[in-house]
Amino acid sequence: MVERPTTLYRTLQRTAAEYGEREGFICQADRLTWNEVLDGTRRMAAALHASGVRKGDHVGIMLGNGALWLQLFFACATIGAVTVPVNTRFKTDELQFCLKQADVKVLIFADTFLGIDFVELLTTVEPAFNSRLPGEALPELRRAVMVGDGPCPAGAERFADLMARADEASLARIESLAAEVTPDDLLLMQFTSGTTSFPKGVMLTHANMLTNAWAAGQRIGVRHDDRYFSIRPFFHVSGTTLSILVSLVYGCCLLTLPKFDVAETLRVMDVEKCTLTSGNDTIFLMMMGHPDFDPKKLHLRGGWAAAGPEVMQKIRDVMGVDNVCNAYGQSEASPNVIMTSWDDPFELRAHGWGLPHPGTEVRIADQDTGEVLPPGAQGEIQVRGWHVMRGYYKMPEATAKAFTPDGWLRTGDLGEMSPDGRLRMVGRLKDMYRVGGENVAPAEVEETLHAHPAVQLAQVVGVPDARLGEVTAAFVQLKEGHHAERQELIDWCKKRCANFKVPRYLEIVDSFDNIGMTGSSKVQKNKLKAHAIELFGLANVHAATGSKA
Repeated sequence: MVERPTTLYRTLQRTAAEYGEREGFICQADRLTWNEVLDGTRRMAAALHASGVRKGDHVGIMLGNGALWLQLFFACATIGAVTVPVNTRFKTDELQFCLKQADVKVLIFADTFLGIDFVELLTTVEPAFNSRLPGEALPELRRAVMVGDGPCPAGAERFADLMARADEASLARIESLAAEVTPDDLLLMQFTSGTTSFPKGVMLTHANMLTNAWAAGQRIGVRHDDRYFSIRPFFHVSGTTLSILVSLVYGCCLLTLPKFDVAETLRVMDVEKCTLTSGNDTIFLMMMGHPDFDPKKLHLRGGWAAAGPEVMQKIRDVMGVDNVCNAYGQSEASPNVIMTSWDDPFELRAHGWGLPHPGTEVRIADQDTGEVLPPGAQGEIQVRGWHVMRGYYKMPEATAKAFTPDGWLRTGDLGEMSPDGRLRMVGRLKDMYRVGGENVAPAEVEETLHAHPAVQLAQVVGVPDARLGEVTAAFVQLKEGHHAERQELIDWCKKRCANFKVPRYLEIVDSFDNIGMTGSSKVQKNKLKAHAIELFGLANVHAATGSKA
């Protein structure tokens, strides 16, 4: 049975009515009960409406994780505005593209974050920040609101000034404004990571995201007394749907940090007695590889991971998290496509064999012919159902390409179905490469390297080769205090992989921060490949073969 779709504000009211005095959100010094979350949401919604924000307007949020981000998101939803999360790692070109493409009318931004001067960055993008908005570069941007104590540009106002408009008259209008919002209204415009091109604005509704949060919570086994730590950035849909909204729907307490600091993450999960957590393989490997890691200080029973079998095994055996689920999804599916259940046999969870959520469908199709393939055959994962996006904002051609003629979302991911209807994701089709005519999924080689006792994180790409077309290049980060030689790791692969999968090139790195790591702790393979081509002196081969970087 699928939960009946509702709106975010009605869900917040219900949760506050049931669990109002319980803690709902914790981030550093911010500790809010659900009643306090509701009160802050109403005041921010009133302030936004009094400042001219109306149903359907696009509001950009350019902040780190925290109570303000959460309540602004809820406030926009309350009055029917659409939240546009802004990646805090965007540089000038990406930032200008997203703000302009999304028709952001109001932008709420931090003065600085992670050492980045956002005022300087925004002024570079739109010089009218120094005088008066709107400007020529961002003609739809009418209001900018700065959070922080730094100098405020002339074209913006301080957050305190915005909140001062939340008078009793504006507060009195909140219920009537919220009543005009429907489950099918847009809630979020999520920009994709843009691994192969500039990002696209994925349009997601209240029904998309709240139903997805409910379904994921069912698989995780979330309880209202859980303490759920998630470091997923709120500018990513795994941070909104699978963190914020999961906690909202089930009334459990969400804990987070403004940024991912491994030592602080481990400390908070211990001190706050967190019972659930989430993340991708990178996050879990970084935690287990940290000197402060001590499984005796963890209180986790479950959560979810986007990870392969080797990492799933480590989460259970090294971290002691018995009931962790495996998740697969993408922004276009708001985001969770499938998730294993907490009580599935571990072998199914480790290998990611999950059932589609009730009311959704999954099939495997030949990526060239479109033919639907039988169980056991590998092909493109295609999905349809209540979790699928409305489309890409102002990109009709890209939207059309994203769907098959009969209305299924083309994920661009490689997967296979079991005879009993379970799906596992094998790899990203766009990341796959061919070595002498043989297909290689990077995840396969990464899993092999992750099994080495000295390896903390491995990332693999295909790089051009004059004879074979492409060959494997691997980048490896070692666990602190461990040592391994390049040839040792290559030999490790030779014993466990087909020869055509074994890395031709392998580089040991200190981190991935400057060679493709995103703010959501994923590695952008296109950037890593470009780095590999330069590092290994393959530019001429790349030009000669015409392979895609």
